[in-house]
Amino acid sequence: MAILIDPPAWPAHGTLWSHLVSDTSTDELHAFARLLGFPRRSFDLDHYDVAAANFDRAVALGALPVTGREVVLRLRESGLRVRQVDRDAVTPLRRRQYLHEQWGVLGVQLGVASTAVDAWRKLGDDLLVRWNEPHRRYHDERHLEDVLLALDHLETRGERVSPATLLAAWFHDAVYTGATGDDERASAALASSALTALGLQSDLVDEVRTSIVATIPDTDAGVSEPRSGPRARPGTTLAHLLDADLSIFASSPSRYAEYAAAVRSEYAHVPDADFAAGRARILEAYLDRPSVYFTAAARHLWESRARANVAAEVARLRR
Repeated sequence: MAILIDPPAWPAHGTLWSHLVSDTSTDELHAFARLLGFPRRSFDLDHYDVAAANFDRAVALGALPVTGREVVLRLRESGLRVRQVDRDAVTPLRRRQYLHEQWGVLGVQLGVASTAVDAWRKLGDDLLVRWNEPHRRYHDERHLEDVLLALDHLETRGERVSPATLLAAWFHDAVYTGATGDDERASAALASSALTALGLQSDLVDEVRTSIVATIPDTDAGVSEPRSGPRARPGTTLAHLLDADLSIFASSPSRYAEYAAAVRSEYAHVPDADFAAGRARILEAYLDRPSVYFTAAARHLWESRARANVAAEVARLRR
C-alpha cells in the first residue's frame, strides 16, 4: 500500500508535472492529496497532476518516488488505471460517483438523523434526475460538479464553505426551464419544502432559500446566463455560491468554448443577433465590475483568466 510519484517530466503551463497515484485506492490518494492542499479538481480519473515545485514536498510527506513506467505498472496491477481509450466512458461514471459521495458527506455534516438517511439518499437521487433532464445543455450534472469542485478549491485556499452554501449549490438550478426569475424561485421553493420535510433547522433552510433567490439577475436582457448576482455585496454564503457558479469563466480555452456553445444551445430559440447582443451586454457587465469574483481566494485563483476568456467572447459576439 503506497502513494507513488514519478519525476516531473510532463510539460504544461510553463512547468513540468508529475503523476501522483495510489496502488491501493482512490480514497487513499484523495486523503494524501488533501494533506498537500490539492483541490479535488486536480484529480484526473486515476492520478493527481503535481507541479515540479511540489515534488519534494510530496516526497517529504511520504510519496514514494518511482519511474513513470513503475507508476503505470502499479496502476495496472491495482486495477485503478484508466486507459486513454476508456476516458470518455469512465468520466461520466466518475462524475456521478463523486456527486453521490459528496451528497453523502453533506448529509453527515448536517447530522441527518439515522431515521432519515433513506429519505436523504432519495432526495439526492431525485436532484440528480433533475440535473440530467434532457433539455439541459449547460445547466446539467457537469455544471453541478464544476460548482462543487470550485467550492472545494476555495476551501483549499482558506475559505470556510458552509453546509448552507453546499445545499444552495445542489438546489440552485434544480428547476431549470430557462425562465429567469421563475426558475430561481421554483428552485428555492423546492429546497425549502424538501429540506423542511427532512427536519433541517429553519434558519438553515431560510439561508439556502434566500441565497438561491439572490442569484436572480438584476436585469433580464433575454439571455440571462451566467447569473449577474446582486447589486449589494453578498454575505459569505452567497459570495461563495456566486464565485463557484462563475468559476467556469476561468476554465481552459477548450472548456470555455464548450461552455459558451452549451449556453447558446440552451437559447437556441433566440435569434443569433439578439443572442449576441444580449449575452455581450451581460458579459460586459462583469468586465465593468471592479472584480468578477467576490472573495479574495476566487480573485487570486480565477480573476485574470476569467477576464481574458470573457473579453475574448465579447469580442466574438460584437463581431
